[in-house]
Amino acid sequence: MEAHELHRGRLIDHVQIVVDDLDASKRFYEAVFKVLDIPVVVQKEGFFWADEFVVSQTDSAASAGRATGRCHVAFQAKDEKTVEAFYKAALANGGKDNGAPGKRPYHPGYFAAFVLDPAGNNIEIVYHGPHKRSAPSVKIEFEM
Repeated sequence: MEAHELHRGRLIDHVQIVVDDLDASKRFYEAVFKVLDIPVVVQKEGFFWADEFVVSQTDSAASAGRATGRCHVAFQAKDEKTVEAFYKAALANGGKDNGAPGKRPYHPGYFAAFVLDPAGNNIEIVYHGPHKRSAPSVKIEFEM
């Protein structure tokens, strides 16, 4: 994938988080994205970019001068082994446990792990279970 390829019709174009310690975040995200086979493709002064995920340092031109608040970002895994490998890579590279790999009650087959990245963001890695190409999408309803 080219770093600046446009994908019209997506709900999310990109996600940016702003951190105080860019080096710690880069070490963390390079390790976990390697598990997902997603390279960090753009690296410039004060930020880096992998797929549609941007991490900027607070003093970069790409930020508003302060770290973003704690957020939750979930990445998809191809299987349960990838969830486990992501979790291990995260903990070995500055992440903190926020929920070990395991099944979750969100829908049948939901297998996930949660870690806090070096900036305190809640990062999830999720495998939604086996599926067939012709299977309908999973409908999830939430009570508010």
